[in-house]
Amino acid sequence: MLILGGLELGEASAVVWRQTLCGEGDTRNEFASGVSGYSGSVTSESTTLYRPVGQLEFELVRASGFREFPPRLPEQPYFYPVLNEEYASQIARDWNTKDERSGFAGYVLRFEVRGEFLQRYETHVVGSSAHGEYWIPASELANLNASIVGNIEVVSEFRGTN
Repeated sequence: MLILGGLELGEASAVVWRQTLCGEGDTRNEFASGVSGYSGSVTSESTTLYRPVGQLEFELVRASGFREFPPRLPEQPYFYPVLNEEYASQIARDWNTKDERSGFAGYVLRFEVRGEFLQRYETHVVGSSAHGEYWIPASELANLNASIVGNIEVVSEFRGTN
């Protein structure tokens, strides 16, 4: 299933939409590059992703030497990396800075993931066409971390008022 602009498409419609957007030989990474506002680089070797995080998650990423993301909490069954910096900034700025659990702080992190890991997952569009993300099961986070190429980078920081 694919959600496009809030409209749920069945698998057959999603395939037709992907082929229309990306051509007959599309791959999931090529599909990701068709998301509006997608600013990451997509290659067969790696894909640039972004992650908006609050203060605690940022501290845990920093404690890892900017090498991995911390395990998900029990009420967080998925890890949601997003496809573009604009979307990550929107979440960090508009949600994290207003959330006490996020420490009223939002950070945008950028990282590269090996393409072979991401090939198992589809991108999902939630809201507008600029809101593309992966839904990685929490049980796969260690594998995602092992597939990160280089270090996780801090792109921007936002502060709210508590």
